[in-house]
Amino acid sequence: MEVKPKVESDKEVAIGEAEEDRQDEVNEDLLKLEETLCNIQITPTPCSLPERAQEVDLSQYPTSYKENSPQEKLLLAIADNFSCQYVHLYPDRKPLLLSPLNECGVQKFVSTTLRPTLLSYPELYSWEGCASFVSEFLSLEPLDPPIDPPRHLYSPTWLMQTQSGSCFDFSTLLCSLLLGAGYNAYCVSGYAVKEMCLLNQSLQECPLLVTHVKGKATEQKRQVKKYSVKPPRDLRSGFEQRQEERRQADAQAILLKKQQEAERLQEERERLPPDPLLGLRVHCWVLILSGNREVPENFFINPLTGKSLSTTNKCFLGIESIWNHQNYWVNMQDCRFGCAEMNFDLGDAVKWEYLLYGTTGQSLLLIPDMKKQQEAEDDEEEEVDEPKLFEMPPSWVNQINISQQDMETRCPGGMKVIQYRKAKLEKFAPYLLPDGLVTRLTSYSDLDCTQPSTVKEWYQHRHDHLEERELKKTSNVTIEHFRPGRSYALKSHRYITMTTETERQMDFYSHARADGLARRVEMPFEMTETFEDRPDFMYHRHVVFGKRVKVFGPSNTEAPDHGQRPLQKVVERFNRDRSKPAGEDVAERIFLVSEDRIQVTYHREDDQIIPAWRNFIKPRDSGDSQNPHSFTPQMASTFQVDPFEKPSKNLFLYEMLVHMMKEEESVALRVKESEKEVRAILGVREQEESSIELHISIYNTARNERARCHREALERTAKEERLRQEEKELDFLAPLLAQLGDPENLTRQAALQLRNDCLADLKQRLIDKANLIQARFERETQELQQKQQWYQKNQLTMTKEDEDEYLAYCSDAMFRIHILKLRLSRHKDKAPQKYLALDERLRRDPRLANHLW
Repeated sequence: MEVKPKVESDKEVAIGEAEEDRQDEVNEDLLKLEETLCNIQITPTPCSLPERAQEVDLSQYPTSYKENSPQEKLLLAIADNFSCQYVHLYPDRKPLLLSPLNECGVQKFVSTTLRPTLLSYPELYSWEGCASFVSEFLSLEPLDPPIDPPRHLYSPTWLMQTQSGSCFDFSTLLCSLLLGAGYNAYCVSGYAVKEMCLLNQSLQECPLLVTHVKGKATEQKRQVKKYSVKPPRDLRSGFEQRQEERRQADAQAILLKKQQEAERLQEERERLPPDPLLGLRVHCWVLILSGNREVPENFFINPLTGKSLSTTNKCFLGIESIWNHQNYWVNMQDCRFGCAEMNFDLGDAVKWEYLLYGTTGQSLLLIPDMKKQQEAEDDEEEEVDEPKLFEMPPSWVNQINISQQDMETRCPGGMKVIQYRKAKLEKFAPYLLPDGLVTRLTSYSDLDCTQPSTVKEWYQHRHDHLEERELKKTSNVTIEHFRPGRSYALKSHRYITMTTETERQMDFYSHARADGLARRVEMPFEMTETFEDRPDFMYHRHVVFGKRVKVFGPSNTEAPDHGQRPLQKVVERFNRDRSKPAGEDVAERIFLVSEDRIQVTYHREDDQIIPAWRNFIKPRDSGDSQNPHSFTPQMASTFQVDPFEKPSKNLFLYEMLVHMMKEEESVALRVKESEKEVRAILGVREQEESSIELHISIYNTARNERARCHREALERTAKEERLRQEEKELDFLAPLLAQLGDPENLTRQAALQLRNDCLADLKQRLIDKANLIQARFERETQELQQKQQWYQKNQLTMTKEDEDEYLAYCSDAMFRIHILKLRLSRHKDKAPQKYLALDERLRRDPRLANHLW
């Protein structure tokens, strides 16, 4: 019994010694590890500051950007405590975005990054203008990784400088502008589909191509009149009709099946592969609640595209939190079905957990008048002093300023390209391109966007008033639209080529023309004109031309035809003139020029179904039209609707024929004027396209100043080039040839004499110039020495002003001496080169070359 304790004690001692040895080994390993760690130099991670911020001098930023005020520090502590509780209670949810780093590497609460700002631009007073500006002004930097919120949230002022940022930066700038404009706006942190997060619009239709489908007008039932002509009996076979309808139905069913199959194949082709990160991609957008600014219902704004979306849109998959400049709320609702069933009553603490308690945590769905009434009732019921609540500190961001140039330029670099489904949209800043192009929309016929079908371009500030141009690639048809104010009041021009006498259509601003012309349609051998609000009630003129007759010159060669096309037929139609009887009011007149006939048709009364008409045959000899005796009854035929009306006399018919012949001549002159106008319009358009000019408003002083400087620079360059050309064209042998009497042919001796005299003259000029520079150098040196001697004598009696004047003189004198020394040295180096260049030029002169080589 006594042996057992001894054995046990020996075991305990052995175990203790083993534990001590193991502890010593561990301590030695720890010491070695500490030494190793101490030798490692830890450098700060590059993500401590954003890469863009490292290129900027942070000393230029205000203190609020680089430090936190006591209120901000307390807010960060509250946010940290809130985040710890949130992670403890909801470990399965992702951490909240509460205090990211700003551009200076300082933690800032997200609500204080918002800076409500109202700017003086009318465009930024609506949510459409603010969203459009932000989406065009900034370029997207996708989140990396896409499933986590960003570590940095830059200030709106920083975004205005860099013009790039993540979706959170987009939302911050947009929400700041919306809050300043009076909207109840919030930044939303949540989840969205891949296409929205990466700004992929390749599967969406371009907004400029979406046509608003108008509701189908209900077909009005035909009014059955009591007395009407019965329709003829249908003698077709009913069996054959049913068989034909059955065949058409079968063919339509087959066609519909093929269309459905084609649509299914196209949908499968366009369908993107499944996203492995569906529901995990982090995105940030803007929420606008109803109430303020007469907003009828809640809606989302995607800041990347500037478009409004419904709160039930399937692209939004869930919400983690939202915030504005006053508070921060965490979503406690189930996002299993996205945002379709979500309630946005932020005063409901069960569905939205707020960070700061106070007035901002109450219901925000009440209208302002109801809020004031409820606050008054609460004040009357509870007059007990409540403890002071912590309020959100003011924003640490400086006021947002947007210059006029930024408003005009919009896009980064002045241009932006957006790819849509079968379309590509290009946006340019005004005055960026020399032709004034601001928007170009290219439509394609295939999904790969390799076969363009239509190109539409929009212009601004052009002197020719061109606003829009559309080119259809398949038919090569171009349609141009002009704003009011250009020559001939041209509104639009549709053409294939600018060559005359081809197919084209011109629309005009009829109210700006004296003749009331609204449209002119021209074909190779036809021309149709439409008029509006003319005093003579004419609204239509149709002209038919004949083929040109080839004219040959005296040498039996075809001469150029500068004349007009021969007229064959002219049709004019007139509206009803109620001041005249219908039998005297002309409805249509046809001048059959090639057949020497004139047809006149009159309007009919309301109770008549047949109009009256008159036909005239012109005399073969034009001189006979002035002789009443040459008129015969066979030259006029008349139809009168009223059989009891007296027939017209021959004198009346003769006078009417003479009048119609004069009208035919005036119509021919007007047709010639129309053709001349078409040629003038085409000539002006070709000249305008060859030299495009942009109009600059007189109120745009900065751009006018730049244009003036550019114009002066061009004029100065042209003047220098002209002087250089004149110097090049100067004949340096003219004085020497004048001494010899300007001989036409030079002898070898005379040529050698000219060469020697010219080289001697240049040599003497080079020597004289060197002597002149040397004399100026010696004079400046001598004057400086004299001044230095004067200074030595009067140094003790000089005043401070005299000494400063002496030092200034010495500085200027030394500078002049240095310049003269450099000029003399350069002249000595270039003098031999000039001498050899003149010798080479003399040898190449055509008048001396034959004698000197």
